[in-house]
Amino acid sequence: MPRRLIDRINTSLERWLPEQRLFIKSDTKTRFVRLRPLTQLGALTTGGALFLWAVGASSVLFINHISSGSAREQVAIAQAAFEQRLVALAQERDNRANEAATAQKRFQVALGQVSQMQSQLLASEERRREVETGLDVVQSTLKRTMGERDAARKQIAETGGEDRTASLAARAEDMSHTVDMLSAALGATAAERDAATREAADARLEADRVAQQKRQIEARNDQIFTTLEGAVNISMKPLDRMFRNAGMNPDSVLSQIRKGYAGTGGPLLPIALSSKNMDEFANDSARAQGILDALDQMNMYRIAVDKLPFALPLEGGYRFTSPFGYRWGRLHAGIDLAGPVGMSVKVPADGTVIDAGWANGYGLMIRVQHDFGVSTVYGHLSKIRVKVGQKVSRGERIGDTGNTGRSTGPHLHYEIRVDGKPINPMTFIKAAQNVF
Repeated sequence: MPRRLIDRINTSLERWLPEQRLFIKSDTKTRFVRLRPLTQLGALTTGGALFLWAVGASSVLFINHISSGSAREQVAIAQAAFEQRLVALAQERDNRANEAATAQKRFQVALGQVSQMQSQLLASEERRREVETGLDVVQSTLKRTMGERDAARKQIAETGGEDRTASLAARAEDMSHTVDMLSAALGATAAERDAATREAADARLEADRVAQQKRQIEARNDQIFTTLEGAVNISMKPLDRMFRNAGMNPDSVLSQIRKGYAGTGGPLLPIALSSKNMDEFANDSARAQGILDALDQMNMYRIAVDKLPFALPLEGGYRFTSPFGYRWGRLHAGIDLAGPVGMSVKVPADGTVIDAGWANGYGLMIRVQHDFGVSTVYGHLSKIRVKVGQKVSRGERIGDTGNTGRSTGPHLHYEIRVDGKPINPMTFIKAAQNVF
């Protein structure tokens, strides 16, 4: 910059920033440093920029503290809501399964009644046909007998002989008794036919009533299945998204969980259903099996939640002081949660302690191995409460916060590693929060 331009700028700035002199005195000499207006302006500008940067950085840290300071409580609430939701779904599943079993039993009884009534109807129809055939035979016999009687009477009138008359009279009397007997049989058979006809009509009405009841049961079952399918689908998507957001493959997680929970057994009894009934129940059985499979998958997710660190190891009373990332060119492989010495450090997932002792930089440190290649690290502890090889459960106290190792104050250094590679712990925490 030309000297003349610098002098002109200094002259313009002297009204607000007059020239200052900084005297430096020694035993033999006295010197001074001139602080011209342009120099003062540069110093003020640099100081203001540093101040604004400090304010911005503090604001970011404060916002992070507000957003994550209560993350443990939020995760606990989310976890409780998730478990309550699973319990409610399981109870709803049991209720619907009981209703379906009751409806199926009633349907089986109704089918048995329909089958019995159909058999009665067929028997009634057969009896009616037999009665009609008998009526035809009786009518033919009666007609023939009445003809013979009339012929005998005519013959008696024509002959006029006493012996012959007595014989014909006796024969006519027998025919009269036969006609009376046939008439009585004909009346009884007609009454039986009418009763069989009424019984067949009643059987048809009962069959129609049972068929209507069957249709109502089928509609109720369809409504139950539709409700359960909707509830399961709504609940499954957030769980699947939670594991994907945490960087885990849901299919791989569920596959590994099933390998550890695959026991079956017990006697299997055959179900007595006809081929017709099996065809009718095929669709409902497929839908019910689909719902049971989805509920089983949700239960596998619940087990996986206990085995993965979706929660913070501290409960309240801490302050988020340092995030995951690079600082001064070096990776800070976890997050720092500041708090007083002696706070309870709780493991956020089931696992096995693989390291517990002093480590350079970490001070007193615990390393826990979880399933799916995930491990967690807890550093700068004041006390270790577990041993190497010990099995720990989610929420169990494993140590106390402290200020050991390379630390500027009491806090917990918390890491999550997948296959030995450090990842941001907030990835798991935020993934669980996004479920609800």
